[in-house]
Amino acid sequence: MKVGIHIDVRNPAGWRAPWDRVYGFNLELSQEAERLGLESVWLSEHHLFDDGHLPQPLTFAAAVAARTSSIRIGTAIMLAPLRVAAHLAEEAAVVDQLSSGRLELGLGAGYRAPEFDLYGVDIDQRFTDTTARVTELRAIWAEGVVTPPTAQERLPIWLGYRGPKGARRAGLLNEGLLSLDPGLLPIYRAGLREGGHTEEEARMAGPMNLFVSDDPERDWAIVRKHHHHQWDSYRRMSAQETGVPVRPFDGERARARGLTPGLGNILVATPEDAAAQILERLAGCPVVRIFPWASPGALPEQLAMQHVQTLAQSLAPLLADA
Repeated sequence: MKVGIHIDVRNPAGWRAPWDRVYGFNLELSQEAERLGLESVWLSEHHLFDDGHLPQPLTFAAAVAARTSSIRIGTAIMLAPLRVAAHLAEEAAVVDQLSSGRLELGLGAGYRAPEFDLYGVDIDQRFTDTTARVTELRAIWAEGVVTPPTAQERLPIWLGYRGPKGARRAGLLNEGLLSLDPGLLPIYRAGLREGGHTEEEARMAGPMNLFVSDDPERDWAIVRKHHHHQWDSYRRMSAQETGVPVRPFDGERARARGLTPGLGNILVATPEDAAAQILERLAGCPVVRIFPWASPGALPEQLAMQHVQTLAQSLAPLLADA
């Protein structure tokens, strides 16, 4: 099992920094991850967040590609319904060429109405549109419709879903499942069989709410505030235009739940304890990589860099043979 990092490039009002520094530091995190031997860096997408959450992951991916030489570069996830297939095919192929074949394209359906309104897209068609984008991308690349071609013969596509219907779709399409939920594996495998593929083709990967430290209690005093911002913002942004009241986020309760399913639950532990819990939770799953947040909620730079170093030097070796 390989280890990467997840980046969302936030700049919260409570810790606001110059924007060029925020983007520059997140590029430095990517470079440091490569220098230390981490396998991948993954970039997420949202629009209209008040902390400036990264809106264009492939643009950032191109910058990472130009500054690195070996680390794989993924999106987790791009909002597929918001993009025309030909545009996405061209952008992804450009990044794949810039990186000499290191792109992993993670796609998802999205869930926030304001983002769909911004792009003039019908949110009710998001799952159908996501499936269509995958089939369109595969056809465009296979038939050489656009230039440049991808550097990889079959550029990896991952589908980020949290429920059984999405897991089945990923299987039917024979694409990777961007989820670490063991409960979805039987449904994913069933989708593979239904689509005429083999269960051996199953592959899973995904983000993980995890902070590793040689002194978890010391660092939790700081991490807690930033983790709270990250997941409180998800709750607030998710509730926009829904009429659903926003419940306050309880960081201590989230930490107590650790790696159990649930948005915002987080494991804060030593590398040894974290590795043991990860291996127990993911036992029997075809997980090729995990990628914890490098800097959840825009941590202080020194702490974020420390986290990347601990992931690389202490956690990754414990998972390498899994």
